[in-house]
Amino acid sequence: MKAKEIKETLNSLIDAKIPVFIWGSPGIGKSSIVKQIAQKKELEFIDLRLSLLDPTDLKGIPFFDKENSEAVWASPNFLPKNQNSKGILFLDEINTAPPSVQASAYQLVLDRKIGDYELPDGWSIVSAGNNESDRGVVYRMPPPLSNRFVHLNMKVSFNDWKSWAYDNSIDSSIIAFLDYDNEKLFSFDATKNEKSFPTPRSWEYVNKILSSNIEQKLLLETISGAIGEESATAFIAFKKVMNRLPNIDDILDGKSVEIEHDTQLLFALTAGIISHLRTKGDHNKIDNALKFSLELPKEFSVMLIKDMQQNQIDIENSTMWEQWIEKFAYLLS
Repeated sequence: MKAKEIKETLNSLIDAKIPVFIWGSPGIGKSSIVKQIAQKKELEFIDLRLSLLDPTDLKGIPFFDKENSEAVWASPNFLPKNQNSKGILFLDEINTAPPSVQASAYQLVLDRKIGDYELPDGWSIVSAGNNESDRGVVYRMPPPLSNRFVHLNMKVSFNDWKSWAYDNSIDSSIIAFLDYDNEKLFSFDATKNEKSFPTPRSWEYVNKILSSNIEQKLLLETISGAIGEESATAFIAFKKVMNRLPNIDDILDGKSVEIEHDTQLLFALTAGIISHLRTKGDHNKIDNALKFSLELPKEFSVMLIKDMQQNQIDIENSTMWEQWIEKFAYLLS
């Protein structure tokens, strides 16, 4: 399932308090999606990395209650206590936890309780883990635990990522490069012993690297540490193309500019226009963007329009919209 489909499914299953397990390769945004849903629903969010816990961390420590002459369990303080609270308990990396820790999670997942602790009714349980085929350190989930989840397999979708990237102000050079070469968004080979490789998460690191004060001469090696040398070299080469871009403010102000009909440059130009319109897209600038799109090769004109629609930029009310439809409508079908 794509990220958008995972979100839609999770929204319903979380409301129904049905335990969900999200499977997927490392770095594709499994935990980010769950956190975004919690924020949108205004729910509390507790992220537990089970691979870092001991069995007693989850179940608690027994102590003797002198007053009642019995042993009771001191439940961990990281589990929600307020019975009126609502939230998502996210059990991340559950299949990388040792079997003894997974066994401690049985009761919590199966019966919503563990030891003397009971999960408040307003809380849902969501888990996530890497695919066993990814050759990470994973333990096969015992059937009694596995059978209590609805299992969803998450796949990388560039279009879903691009929408997220625009929403989160990812550098336009990254969006343009990955639009030019979608395969560089996620390239993970479990048979290779690579320390770094491109994933949605590592491209987010690249975005932070670009906004840091790191010296230009160190940029290639640093970015290589996030996405691997091959992808970093290709990205830096692409980024140099952006130096040949016309001034995008001039385009959106309706000034006449000359552009090279170079494929890489046109991908970069499209991403740059969208980024500008998202931050300062008044009606005049939208009109000028549509007018400029009429001069682009038809495939890039359609790409620009589709990206504008995807980013909810109001093109239908533009004075240039009818003229654009008249010229390119046949390509939208």
